[in-house]
Parts: sequence; structure tokens; C-alpha cells
Amino acid sequence: MPEKIFFIGGGAIATAIGNVLAAEEDTNVTLLTIEQEAVENINTRHINEKYFPNIRLQEHLKASTDFGLLQQKALVFIAIPSVSVVDFIHSHTIHSESALINLAKGFGNENRTIVEYLADELPNPVATMKGPSFAREILNSQPTAFTIGTQNKTLYQQLKKLFSHTTIHTDHSTDIRGTEMLSILKNIYAIVIGVVDAQFESPNLKFMIFTKAFKEMRRILLLFGGIEETLFNYCGIGDYALTSLNDLSRNRTLGLLIGKGFFTDYISEKVVLEGRIACNVFYEELVKRDISPSDFPIFDELHQVFNSEYDISRFVSKLLHRV
Repeated sequence: MPEKIFFIGGGAIATAIGNVLAAEEDTNVTLLTIEQEAVENINTRHINEKYFPNIRLQEHLKASTDFGLLQQKALVFIAIPSVSVVDFIHSHTIHSESALINLAKGFGNENRTIVEYLADELPNPVATMKGPSFAREILNSQPTAFTIGTQNKTLYQQLKKLFSHTTIHTDHSTDIRGTEMLSILKNIYAIVIGVVDAQFESPNLKFMIFTKAFKEMRRILLLFGGIEETLFNYCGIGDYALTSLNDLSRNRTLGLLIGKGFFTDYISEKVVLEGRIACNVFYEELVKRDISPSDFPIFDELHQVFNSEYDISRFVSKLLHRV
């Protein structure tokens, strides 16, 4: 029997990874989405016009609006915005033996990571999959790396085998919390690097802040129960570097916009919302632990950008004074 695989979501990353897996003869891959037009385009024209209008997808890749399919046992990849995951899980029934693999980056609810929420609320085996990965590169068959974070050895071996003949490479961490935390933290610090680059064309300065930011990430990771070794998995330094230094990164682009003075309260893209949410959640958690956010000057400075009247022209000079 072919491996039954569902992706919750029909966006860029779901389409890219789903397309890679659909090329394998022993898989049955379906993207589940609320967008009927996307379903028709994928099933009849083999194109996801919204995200990749010029790339033809595998003919075996299917799409559906029938979320009732999740009542079948399958591998289920979660690829919707992090702010939508909890509501989705509450409103849909998923087979209790289906393995759940989280691709979303962000918190669930009550400041739990998404995988912590899934493990607390559902009986299913769970994993997270994070790494330096642009969806278009995956779709173009470029070798791409992910860390699979799970304490379930059987599930890891299943996923490792699933990707073994594809362009997706994996490493393994049992530090699920650390893997999830790093996927959130790197987005925060990528915004900072974008701001720095917007204001100064200085590799020396950029990599000074880059290094200081990595040290802050390490300290926060350890404070929140992660393991230092996880920093050196694909989900750590690899994903942080890609997100911070490559102009295809939405978070870096957001930093560039902020640094040039284009950030306003009217900007409402999801990446802005999630950046604010992540900053605020970590800020609240530090305060709850009686830890002063000012002990993390780079993080604290960005939090002030999002939450106060801030003269962005002074961002770098204030960072240099603090670090």
C-alpha cells in the first residue's frame, strides 16, 4: 500500500515538500486546503498558481477541500500559519494513530510550542521538522536539510526512510522544545540583522551583531529548556544563517523595511504579526521567570521597536552601546 500523506495547508512549503514526496512511487500525497480554486488548479492543471505559477507539479500530487480525509490513518504534515493551528485542531478530527509533523513556526497557545500543544492535547505521535529551507529551492530539487525533532525513534526512522531517496536530507534531535524554539528565535534575530543591513553596508558590523545575536539565542534556548547541541543541527545555525543573511527571507526583508523607516502600524502581513507575537511571548515569559529582558539587549531593542514610539535611526547606535 502506498504511504498515505496529508498536508494541512496548500501554501508554499506544503506544495514544495508535497511535490517532492509525490515523485516517489510508493506515496499518496494530498494537500488539504480551503481554497477551491487552488484544488482545481492542482488537480487539473498541476499548478499552484498562487505560489508557483510557472512550475508544473507532479501529476500524482493531489489537493482537496475535504478535511474529513484526516479521519484516515496517515502521515499528517501541519503547514498552516502557527496562529491558526490550535483552532484547526479543535475544529477537526484527526485519526488517533496518525503521526503529526509540525512545519509551522511559532507558538500554539498558552505560550506552548505547537508540538507541546499537540502532545498535550492529542494521543498521536508527534514530531517537528525545521531547517534552512526556502520552498522554491525545494520545488526546484535543490538539496535541502531539515532537523526532525522527535522522541519517537520509530517515527524518526519512518520519516528518514520517507525522504531517503529525495533531495531532502535530515538529521535528528530528541530536543523537540529546542528545535521549535530555535525556529521562532531565528525569525526574531533575522529581523534585527535586516535592520542593521538597511542602515549600514558593513560586513564587519553585520557579523558582529550576527555573532552577538547567536549568543543571545543560545542563552534564551537554555533558559527555556533547550539543549545547546541543538544549535548545531540544521534547525540551529543553518536556519538562523539562511533566514538572517538571504534576501529571500521574509523576516530579513521585514528588518530591511523597518531599517529604512517603512514600518508603520498599517503594515499587516502575517510575518509582522508573528514577529510581534514571538517578541511579546518571549518578553512575557522572561518577566514571569523574574529575568530582566534587558539582559538580552538585542532582543530587548527589537521588542521596543514593536511596542513603543521608537526612533529607528538610533537602532544600531543603541545596540552598539548595549552589546
